[in-house]
Amino acid sequence: MGINEVREYAKTLGLQPASKFIKLDDLVHAIQLAEGKNNCFREIANCALVDCRWYVDCVRSNQKYDGATV
Repeated sequence: MGINEVREYAKTLGLQPASKFIKLDDLVHAIQLAEGKNNCFREIANCALVDCRWYVDCVRSNQKYDGATV
């Protein structure tokens, strides 16, 4: 999901980022909290929550950070 899509989704939850320069991680964490979930985006190396809205982006990001190819 791109940053603009994430911003639009955040708005549907009533979230208004304080800055248009907010980091994706911070925005997703705020969304996760607003949804009543753990704010774990990019925090768990081997996440098994495959039904999470952010799973694909999170796992892809973690693979890049670990030096693996995507």
